[in-house]
Amino acid sequence: MKGKLLFCALLFTLKGFSQSGTGRLYNPAANATKDISELLKKAKERNKHLLIQAGGNWCGWCIEFNRFTTQDSQIDSMLKADYLIYHLNYSPENKNTALMAKYGYPQRFGFPVFLILDGNGNRLHTQNSVYLEQGRTYSKQKVLEFLDQWNKRSVDPNVYKKF
Repeated sequence: MKGKLLFCALLFTLKGFSQSGTGRLYNPAANATKDISELLKKAKERNKHLLIQAGGNWCGWCIEFNRFTTQDSQIDSMLKADYLIYHLNYSPENKNTALMAKYGYPQRFGFPVFLILDGNGNRLHTQNSVYLEQGRTYSKQKVLEFLDQWNKRSVDPNVYKKF
């Protein structure tokens, strides 16, 4: 446990890519309900799902997931092709309590936790990040499988009528 805490503290110092352009992934002051609503409209128009990464700037594993996925060209391409991404803040400044309740209290899994929403805002899946981890980072194979299993094509019933 002590090693994981030290690792998280070290990762906290990494600079992430931000939605707000501040160099931080999560914006405690964001109106997440409004942001998600706007992204869902775009996701529906673009025939994609919304991947919500819930966590905070305090979370080393959250920062690491962003680094890992944006620096791997195959994962980054898959994310851009199939998903819109939102970093939902959970911190003492703003726990986004109403959204956490709406999405079935995903914080019970720890952070980061991933939510997959369809273009209508229906929650399709909640993913505990521990199942994607490998050592002190994430498993490329597991992340690719996760993203592939929850993209729009994979949950389209018409795909399976052929079999």
